[in-house]
Amino acid sequence: MLSVMHLAELNIAHLRAPIDSPQLAEFVALLEPINAIADQAPGFVWRLKESEADPTATVVHDYGDYLLVNFSVWESRESLWNYIYRSPHLEVLRRRKEWFLRMAEPYMVMWWIPEGHSPSLAEGMARLERLRAEGPGPEAFTFKEFYASSEAASLPAAAEVRK
Repeated sequence: MLSVMHLAELNIAHLRAPIDSPQLAEFVALLEPINAIADQAPGFVWRLKESEADPTATVVHDYGDYLLVNFSVWESRESLWNYIYRSPHLEVLRRRKEWFLRMAEPYMVMWWIPEGHSPSLAEGMARLERLRAEGPGPEAFTFKEFYASSEAASLPAAAEVRK
């Protein structure tokens, strides 16, 4: 019997200015409503949060002050796609050049995880590095070069998580 797999997604962005700067004030003001839309979206499972009390708090990490991290889990590719491209999130995405620097290397990665597994930020960053180093495969891929959950379910990493 195949276990249920969920889609983990990590994307990063390099901020043009400090998160508390006037240049990013409008972006920060959009965080709460956009995150609320994600939290209520069909197929949404989980997202990494810095604070339950402050919906505008960005994730604190050791990867640099100007690196913004967005990390979530979804039931399917379609549910993630619908949130990104068929919700008010798309309008924020269209304005990303106002707030973020252009990145030459991949900044978004997806991979399948067993239902109930909460991936760590270190796991997500390792998947992104894998995508950058090896290109897309069943363990690290993109919307453009997507792999079905059946291709990932039998991989050693998925089996290890199920233990």
